[in-house]
Amino acid sequence: MEKLTFYALSAPEKLDRIGAYLSERLIRDVSRHRYGYVCIAMEALDQLLMACHCQSINLFVESFLKMVAKLLESEKPNLQILGTNSFVKFANIEEDTPSYHRSYDFFVSRFSEMCHSSHDDLDIRTKIRMSGIKGLQGVVRKTVNDELQANIWDPQHMDKIVPSLLFNLQHVEDSESRSPSPLQAAEKEKESPTELAERCLRELLGRAAYGNIKNAIKPVLIHLDNHSLWEPKIFATCCFRIIMYSIQPQHSHLVIQQLLGHLDANSKSAATVRAGIVEVLSEAAVIAASGSVGPTVLEVFNTLLRQLRLSIDYALTGSYDCAAGVSTKIIKEHEERMFQEAVIKTIGSFASTLPTYQQSEVMVFIMNKVPLPSSQPSLETGKAGENRNRLTQIMLLKSLLQVSVGFQCSNMLTALPSVFLDRLLSAALMEDAEIRLFVLEILISFIDRHGNRQKFSTISTISDISVLKLKVDKCSRQDTVFMKKHGQQLYRHIYLICKEESNVQAHYEALYSMLMLISIELANEEVVVDLIRLVLAVQEIAQINEDNLTAYNRCALFALGAAYLNLISQLITVPTFCQHIHEVIETRQKDAPYLLPEDVFVETPKLSKSLDHLGPEVFFWQSKISEVLGGSGYNSDRLSTPYIPQLTDEDRLSKRKSIGETISLQVEVESRNSPEREQRAPAEEITYETLKKAIVDSVAVEEQERERRRQVVEKFQKAPFEEIAAHCGARATLLQSKLNQIFEITIRPPPSPSGTITAAYGQPQNHSIPVYEMKFPDLCVY
Repeated sequence: MEKLTFYALSAPEKLDRIGAYLSERLIRDVSRHRYGYVCIAMEALDQLLMACHCQSINLFVESFLKMVAKLLESEKPNLQILGTNSFVKFANIEEDTPSYHRSYDFFVSRFSEMCHSSHDDLDIRTKIRMSGIKGLQGVVRKTVNDELQANIWDPQHMDKIVPSLLFNLQHVEDSESRSPSPLQAAEKEKESPTELAERCLRELLGRAAYGNIKNAIKPVLIHLDNHSLWEPKIFATCCFRIIMYSIQPQHSHLVIQQLLGHLDANSKSAATVRAGIVEVLSEAAVIAASGSVGPTVLEVFNTLLRQLRLSIDYALTGSYDCAAGVSTKIIKEHEERMFQEAVIKTIGSFASTLPTYQQSEVMVFIMNKVPLPSSQPSLETGKAGENRNRLTQIMLLKSLLQVSVGFQCSNMLTALPSVFLDRLLSAALMEDAEIRLFVLEILISFIDRHGNRQKFSTISTISDISVLKLKVDKCSRQDTVFMKKHGQQLYRHIYLICKEESNVQAHYEALYSMLMLISIELANEEVVVDLIRLVLAVQEIAQINEDNLTAYNRCALFALGAAYLNLISQLITVPTFCQHIHEVIETRQKDAPYLLPEDVFVETPKLSKSLDHLGPEVFFWQSKISEVLGGSGYNSDRLSTPYIPQLTDEDRLSKRKSIGETISLQVEVESRNSPEREQRAPAEEITYETLKKAIVDSVAVEEQERERRRQVVEKFQKAPFEEIAAHCGARATLLQSKLNQIFEITIRPPPSPSGTITAAYGQPQNHSIPVYEMKFPDLCVY
């Protein structure tokens, strides 16, 4: 062997003839079953290959690969393993000159076949499978970095390599115990096919460039589909953990896009399959962190929300084909519900990886998808339509809640933009109690920036607030601006939610949390005053009971007011205020315990039917509170004014979204100031009864106002141009005449000392005086 090696190195041009001769001998020995000589020939070839690195080695390699192929074609396991070992040695050699004509198609096919070996003997089967995996690893190493070699990333190769590795990964006894640790350099002496397959898969994916990710991931998805591996989801999750930890971080979003596309393709598969894909998506998003969404942020959420809506349709119709209404598959509602929960969880996972400004965009995007009464086109009619609307609203609000829980923003103005807050609060007034609760929870998660929410989970009248260990920061300027802009809107919706008869304990707990969190997070003196007025107005709802609330609702409102005033009195630390609140609470404990949270918010609430005959000593009095707080520097005039909610749409001018709506506002002003309305009815005397009637009729007034505005907008959007032009022309003429009157008054001279000069016809005559001669008052001169 030493002589042969020396000869080959001395005369490299003879290498191809040496290779051809050894190859011929080996083929002959294999066919005659002389396996000893086969081993000798292979060893000789291996040593020559390792020793010689001259330019003419290419022809020798052809003979070598021909011999390896012959061994792999043999049915004898030992020869297959021998051939594989030789190929692996060859794969580790870096060649000086590239080969343009070498093909590895046979080796990919054969090694993949060996990976699926089903030999009867377990040991031999394991050895053959490991040889197959090593062979595939060798092919990848040999070809992956050489552009002139066969492209291993082509689908025809990937469709064989990836499933072969996954097949061996599948046979792991305890997949969950395996951690996705980085590639270990040192091999264990006794490595199982599973470990080797994982190592090979990691190496393959680690070498994948941007353009090759799709070809590498697609076979994984097909394999999981073909072997029904989405349903237990353990193996699928394990695979994608390996993938996400192995690929380059900047390519993560490509894997996410592949999974989303696969979810769309399987939109009519069983709910368990879709749930498995979504669970894997969730895991992948968490691993990829900030790189998971990529450039198309809203597209990711749009796909997930579309799947959510489809699932709702499937659950309601019982069919995967909504149009036909006939389906061969039986849809199980509880499975669809599991899928919906999985989608909502995944939406939260994706959102948590985004920066704050994108999270805000996503929340506006989700909120715009919620069908609301104010946006008529998105609502469906009929019984089935109502069910679909309700389920869609609940699922989307759940998704929004999932996003808002992980949302951290110091500036409330950016966290809750007007367009988002308006739609969210309009959902707060819906009849459905569950929807109202979700809206309250979403608002609470935004307002709570210091983790105080859990400290207000139960409503009680504690005597010492320090036990709660509240985290309180000074109200920032942005928060003050936010409350000035949206405070009245929030108070109004809290007030109206309190009047709902379908409220249960969870609603009152959420209302209590919200009132307390506003007091801690967003309150200055003015906000505290408004909140106290609001709570006293809520007490009045229960006291007067115009809405015919149940005894439970009334007691709950009394208890809510007591709990809030008890805590706020301790927060603002005005002794006389604290004293008044504690006196009322003590009176209630003796005479009316059913007005305190400890008796109301329990499993079996203790209620009283004689709520209309309560004494004045069990109520918190606005006059008393305004007196004690006014003495400590609070605005007593504002405190003594009863809270009456704004019954019109707030901030109309800030809601202009189209020319039509802008014109409608101008027309509204004109119609109110038009000559036809000059003869006005005498002013109506404002009494308590008229105020009460205005509050009761608020909903009807709002509806009429909305309808009138809609008609004006429709007129300007659909009327012929000539009609609109004539209308605007008439208005312009009216405006011009008014301006002429103003100019006339402005340039009229002061009266002369001798009185008014009368002309021949008895009409007062004004002399025209040039502007530069006119005398202006000092205040008008700059």
